[in-house]
Amino acid sequence: MEKAVVIGIAGGTGSGKTTLARKIQEIFSEQSVLICQDYYYKSFDTLSFEQRKKLNFDHPDSFDNDLMIEQIKALKALKPIQRPVYSFIDYKRLSETILEEPKPVIILEGILIFQDPQLLELMDIKVFVDTDSDIRFARRLTRDIHERGRGIDSVVEQYLSTVKPMHEAFIEPSKKYADIIVPNGGLNEVASSMIIEKIKSIIQAHQ
Repeated sequence: MEKAVVIGIAGGTGSGKTTLARKIQEIFSEQSVLICQDYYYKSFDTLSFEQRKKLNFDHPDSFDNDLMIEQIKALKALKPIQRPVYSFIDYKRLSETILEEPKPVIILEGILIFQDPQLLELMDIKVFVDTDSDIRFARRLTRDIHERGRGIDSVVEQYLSTVKPMHEAFIEPSKKYADIIVPNGGLNEVASSMIIEKIKSIIQAHQ
């Protein structure tokens, strides 16, 4: 292959987009690499921990899209990258990086990946995972408490003050760019099977 296939999977927090992305990665195993937009949060090192905690992490400006675009372009051209590592406990980017080798399939997952025209141009398939807001909130609450060491009050306050408004302002409208909309989250077997077959056909066409 002269270049990799890029599958963009967007959707709101807790929508199931990561579940769908991992399912695709399992199917293609050695052929795919998963890149999450969360890796590319900007690092506000000059701010204190308390100041960083209050940042709006659901606004497009919170991501280092320039670096992300540069690295997706490299992977698509079958070149390795050193991707950043972000700590959700310290709210900043770590000094270490992780080597990602190029693969025929790049799975790009994130809440706001459809917001940047340059990122959209790199995607061969654009998928939006659409899930009821109550289910998304419940999943986010569980994840942030168990995986990110957050308290209930902190999660609820953040959801109401930034997550929900940003979803309505930026994420939901970006659904119009999707080639495929997956209802009921990443466990939709019919939709995921269709996406997997489409990826196979694109890979075959590129060979």
